[in-house]
Amino acid sequence: MNIQFRDSAGVTVVAVAGKLDALTAADYETTMKALLADGKTRCVVDFSELTYISSAGLRALLAAAKSTKAAGGETRFAGVTGNVLAVIEMTGFNSILSLHDSVDAALGAM
Repeated sequence: MNIQFRDSAGVTVVAVAGKLDALTAADYETTMKALLADGKTRCVVDFSELTYISSAGLRALLAAAKSTKAAGGETRFAGVTGNVLAVIEMTGFNSILSLHDSVDAALGAM
């Protein structure tokens, strides 16, 4: 998994590429907690390059999003497609997470 971030008008865009699974979920959570500790409470997570997500990855998403919400912030997810979208929909996480077609759409919704 590869994680990169950039700032877009006060919102942190977190681009996640590769696989979010049992081996990488802790890295994702650590990264998101570090952003939160730095006061970055408004995030758009770009999954357009994410190719796989497991139940451990789903748990990491939910934990990080809840932490951000508890800190008064918000997390939105963009570019969720293919198998990743299928898993999110199959597990019902699409009713919990704010999903958007693109980063621009997610930023506009914030």
